[in-house]
Amino acid sequence: MAVVKMRGRGQVTIPQSLRKDLRLDDETVLTVVKAGNVLLMTPRPLQVDRLAKVAQQALKKQGIRIDDVLEDLKRQRTRYNKEHYGS
Repeated sequence: MAVVKMRGRGQVTIPQSLRKDLRLDDETVLTVVKAGNVLLMTPRPLQVDRLAKVAQQALKKQGIRIDDVLEDLKRQRTRYNKEHYGS
């Protein structure tokens, strides 16, 4: 069991041994939930990262490269600008 002290602005330091065991780094986002008189912190992956992985897998499955997506995006932007701004 680890004991930590809350500092100014509510900051706490998670002991290094726990960070190592849970593979937490300075990019890790934690969800904090109040359950009665207890605070529960759990690592939570960023939704953007999860969605990017899903999109990457779907593109790979269909044989589409990221360069293809970027090129199509450029064409779509050009078409949109012509339709809406005449340029």
